[in-house]
Amino acid sequence: MKTYGQYCPIAQAAEILNQRWTLLILRDLLYGARRFNEIRKFVPLMSPTLLSRRLRELEASGLINRAKNKTTGVIEYHPTLAAAELAPVIELLGAWGQRWVRNRLKEDELDASMLMATIHSLVDASRFPPGRTVVAILFTDDPPLQKEAWRLDQWWLVVDGGEVELCLRDPGYEIDVFVTTDLRTFTRYYMGDFAFRDAARSGAIEVIGPKPLVDAFERWMPRSHFGQVPRPPEPLDLQAVISRSPAKIGEYS
Repeated sequence: MKTYGQYCPIAQAAEILNQRWTLLILRDLLYGARRFNEIRKFVPLMSPTLLSRRLRELEASGLINRAKNKTTGVIEYHPTLAAAELAPVIELLGAWGQRWVRNRLKEDELDASMLMATIHSLVDASRFPPGRTVVAILFTDDPPLQKEAWRLDQWWLVVDGGEVELCLRDPGYEIDVFVTTDLRTFTRYYMGDFAFRDAARSGAIEVIGPKPLVDAFERWMPRSHFGQVPRPPEPLDLQAVISRSPAKIGEYS
């Protein structure tokens, strides 16, 4: 690992955290991913070899513990106290990115596999009626426009017995709710760019199913908490932002 050769704690922290993919791996671990393949779902463009290397580096740095699950025998990765202390830092980075950087979605930022894996991890099964509920989500984009390994245009969420399963193939059950949209629109909806009622009114998102489930769409279809981050004021008063900074640059070293 290359170093900055400085005693400054910011420089020393950056030596660990500034490596490509490292912050994203920590993001996923802090959000609950534990197994190798679970982490891969959220970084689909990262090679398995590089992911293994980064996990070893994080373990060597004292940020994660690697242990075998006593019940399943599967290797799991758990954040340590040092990693847990980074949670507010990562949240602040996300809020900053939402406020200042994420102005529009580029084609190479659309990723159906990451979006659906995220939605799957956040769906609250308690929002659904008793019994099994199957939600089919159809993306109208051409599969070649999807860059991830799973080049699929249809996904299924099966909610049953308090559990939520994400299916890449038709599970064979009767479908209760059909959601039809394009990947860009659904990503923007998840990120909080507009309300469901506006998308439904324009036809950008079509939801067909029992009225109670359709009416409750915004309650059971999860959205990013970063969608609540307000946009910056216009025009930006840079001097005012700097004057409100809690510390001067020299104080960090």
